[in-house]
Amino acid sequence: MAQVAAIIGGGVIGGGWAARFLLNGWDVRVFDPSPTAEATLAPVLEQARRALPGLTDVALPSEGRLSFHADLAEAVTGAAWIQESVPERLEIKHNVLAQMQAACAADAIIGSSTSGFKPSELQQGAARPEQIMVCHPFNPVYLMPLVEVVPSPDTDPALVDRAQAVLRGLGMFPLHVRKEIDAHIADRFLEAVWREALWLVKDGVATTEEIDEAIRMGFGIRWAQMGLFDTYRTAGGAAGMRHFMAQFGPALQWPWTKLMDVPEFTDALVDLIAGQSDAQSGHMTIPEMLQARDNNLVGLLRALKQTNWGAGAVLNAHDAALAQGTVLAARADMLEDVGGPIPTVQRTVPLDWTDYNGHMNEARYLQAFGDATDRFMALIGCDADYVATGGSYFTAETHLRHIDEVRAGARIEVVTQVLSGAGKKLHLWHEMRQGDRLLATAEHFLLHVSLETRKPSDPAPQILAALTRIAEAHAHLATPEGVGRSVGQRP
Repeated sequence: MAQVAAIIGGGVIGGGWAARFLLNGWDVRVFDPSPTAEATLAPVLEQARRALPGLTDVALPSEGRLSFHADLAEAVTGAAWIQESVPERLEIKHNVLAQMQAACAADAIIGSSTSGFKPSELQQGAARPEQIMVCHPFNPVYLMPLVEVVPSPDTDPALVDRAQAVLRGLGMFPLHVRKEIDAHIADRFLEAVWREALWLVKDGVATTEEIDEAIRMGFGIRWAQMGLFDTYRTAGGAAGMRHFMAQFGPALQWPWTKLMDVPEFTDALVDLIAGQSDAQSGHMTIPEMLQARDNNLVGLLRALKQTNWGAGAVLNAHDAALAQGTVLAARADMLEDVGGPIPTVQRTVPLDWTDYNGHMNEARYLQAFGDATDRFMALIGCDADYVATGGSYFTAETHLRHIDEVRAGARIEVVTQVLSGAGKKLHLWHEMRQGDRLLATAEHFLLHVSLETRKPSDPAPQILAALTRIAEAHAHLATPEGVGRSVGQRP
């Protein structure tokens, strides 16, 4: 039987909580007095259903049951987890928490999404203060892993432990904030950055766009995978945090910012921070950390490229500029000579394409050859604009041969030969090389398909004309060794 979560307040944050629980197999009851609560939650759930499964490499549990309740007591009765996400007014929260505790089980976890109130403030006048804690998430809750779990001295430690276990089961990262403080941890950083950004805009130093670019093109990428202190530890070189603090610590006294209330850099403070920094990541050398940082940055930037977002859009524009004027950007009618195999991929193997053996994994061979097929399709005019008109080529059969090892950093080229191309059929042969070394081959058979009927159809005349020109020229080429092989076939 599925566990039950009650979500009190179905706005953006409450809706994100509902989606996170629901898609992880919990039954979810939503209480929100707004008559548009269901309509408000619907798009959040739609986005979560599309996005959250993509974070996992295994299937999520079957989705739980979602229900909406007009009565708060009905929603919380029997719930193992109750998440309060009502407006940030203490009197409203006190009233809602009192109604919850009048109806819920004494051992239910009550978490508040508050970003500003301390748990001791929430617990004022509560029937069971030990049951209440802050569980502050970040938007979108169904994707962002961080949850600040903040108890007060009166919160039951056993409930705090259980809350963290539940959150981990939802694929989230519970950060146990051991000392109550206004705005917890993460929002204090955000508040400091926000305050300084407002001064920069007010003083005419930077626009809001320029500030956002400074973050997403620079330190925001580093922070996403290394945080603050590890970033500065690596900036200190082989000497680590002590060198960084000796070099840049005094700069905190310079009039750089509007936030000049900083602690005095005593030897005791340097020892404290450097010691904690070494304990945090001292199991790695600085070169090891730098290598990990670079690996992570490549992965993060490549992820941004996939969505053409932020720094990823910049990289994509650079790719386009590099390809401009080469065969990789040409159409068939721009090529005077199509009598030989046509280059369709020229690239360096990225770090995240390698596996535990240190060489390119099987999926990435297929991706490279798939990119070659996509490039050939664009060459003959079957590009995004053509696909939008309702036609495309679908791959019906593929055969790959892995001939030699490919490591990260290798500069590879794929050339493509048309074995046959007539009517609805397209038969391609790809060879991947590093210089003169043959690395792999792929044989692809494709059919032109109507995207309306999802059945084979004739390509548009201009596509067929471009394909026929290349196919006739390639008909004079020798048949490559390996064409038509089956798995395990002897030479």
